[in-house]
Amino acid sequence: MGTDLHDLLRSLRVWDVELPSFDPSAAPADPLALFTAWFAEAVAAGQVEPHTMFLATADEAGLPDVRTVMMHGADASGWSFATHVGSSKGRQLAARPHAALGFYWSAQGRQVRLRGPVTAAPSAESQADLHARSTGALAAALTGRQSEVLASLQELARESQAAWERAQDEPDAPVPSWTLYRLRPVEVEFFQGDAARRHVRLLYRRTEEGWAKELLWP
Repeated sequence: MGTDLHDLLRSLRVWDVELPSFDPSAAPADPLALFTAWFAEAVAAGQVEPHTMFLATADEAGLPDVRTVMMHGADASGWSFATHVGSSKGRQLAARPHAALGFYWSAQGRQVRLRGPVTAAPSAESQADLHARSTGALAAALTGRQSEVLASLQELARESQAAWERAQDEPDAPVPSWTLYRLRPVEVEFFQGDAARRHVRLLYRRTEEGWAKELLWP
């Protein structure tokens, strides 16, 4: 007898842990400062892979797409991630250079959402970002052909093995298609979950004078 999806869903509980409090009146003026603090707290709370995030883009027809990627950094220039310029992400960002990011840290019932324009870093910076990462990351980048149709898993195994060998022999091997992207947010929302469903939502909006803050209904 097969598993019943709806029974499984009804059996699940959300935030079966003690959630932290969040006083938005004490939030810093810049969302980067609050993000940095929340990120550090997520790491301390044992959140699995807190540096992974959802990346939402749109294709030429305006149809949405989403996937999970790794955050490469966050600073005054924006939140960064990387991919091949010819991947589906790269093609969509070339057609519509705007995106949204989403973090979910279940260990603390927290979300962070960002929206804004995306720009590609110069090639030298993109290559420096790649070569600062692990051998496995370089091997994956060298394998290339991201989002193309794959004939078989055997083909993947052959190409991957060759890429691993090259990455080990040439740790500075260039991957011209590898591109570092930055999202410069115009909006950043911080969501603190509450077991009584009185969730706290704080929105930062970029203005000509700086960041404006406002609360949102949950």
